[in-house]
Amino acid sequence: MTQTKFCYACGQQIDVRAEICPKCGVRQQDVRITGQKSKVAAGVFALLLGGFGAHKFYLGRVGQGILYLIFCWTFIPAIVAFIEGILYLCSSDEDFAKKYG
Repeated sequence: MTQTKFCYACGQQIDVRAEICPKCGVRQQDVRITGQKSKVAAGVFALLLGGFGAHKFYLGRVGQGILYLIFCWTFIPAIVAFIEGILYLCSSDEDFAKKYG
């Protein structure tokens, strides 16, 4: 049995997973994209252990994580990771989920 909800624009009963109402074509406001990865965890990893690429490994970008490890002695990855950590924490949940899952 499928779960249903009502379209906020026309009141038509639609599937709870519907992003757009099939009757009126209006995008539903309460649909959210959620990912498996936490943006807070990624941000904290980037801020604290970013010089070693911990946030890249967490996000599943192993190749980039290895590059961070190779060049960690230059402190360039630490600077880049600090900026990335701030960007992760400032991004919306939906944008983060779309980009990193």
